[in-house]
Amino acid sequence: MNTDGDKDLVFRLHDDDIGAFDMLYQKYHQAIYRNIFKLTKDDDIARDILQDVFVALWEKRVDINPDQSVSGWLFVLSFNKSVSYLRKKVRETTVVNTMPFSEMEADGSDVQLLDEQYYLLQQAINQLSPQRRKVFTLCKLEGKTYEEAAEKLNLSKHTVKEYLGHAVVAVKNHIKENHAEWKTAGVMLVCYWVGMNQ
Repeated sequence: MNTDGDKDLVFRLHDDDIGAFDMLYQKYHQAIYRNIFKLTKDDDIARDILQDVFVALWEKRVDINPDQSVSGWLFVLSFNKSVSYLRKKVRETTVVNTMPFSEMEADGSDVQLLDEQYYLLQQAINQLSPQRRKVFTLCKLEGKTYEEAAEKLNLSKHTVKEYLGHAVVAVKNHIKENHAEWKTAGVMLVCYWVGMNQ
């Protein structure tokens, strides 16, 4: 769910407000970049994908639901674009691909698939306790460090790590157990990302 500030910015985006776009970019670009870089391990590629993600935000601005999390939408799109890059890289280097990427259109062009993946992730996050949900959102969707999340939530770093560990397990299990139709590369990759650097 969007914060009131993000909700207002999405409504302004619907009205073609470039200032709202700039504010969302400033708020989320670093976290989205870090998430992309975790997957691609390449600064130039991560910056290119980041640019593509925010171009897509502008191009699809009228389709974004103000009641849904903008950070979640950006995460799913950046994740899909990163996977698409990795899939292409695997093909180009003729390395044997051990994951069935072909089962998933990962370039973000399929809006319905993007919405379904976002819904899958959001449903898994929503089943968390409020405090674990906050920790998961800050650390996984917004790219905050343990220290930053601890300071923001007035918790110890150890507590943040513990909450995040439990949240990651719960999100992975929820996705695996409750979404039989998603037992494909998409779920494996979401679970991989969720578990990275916990």
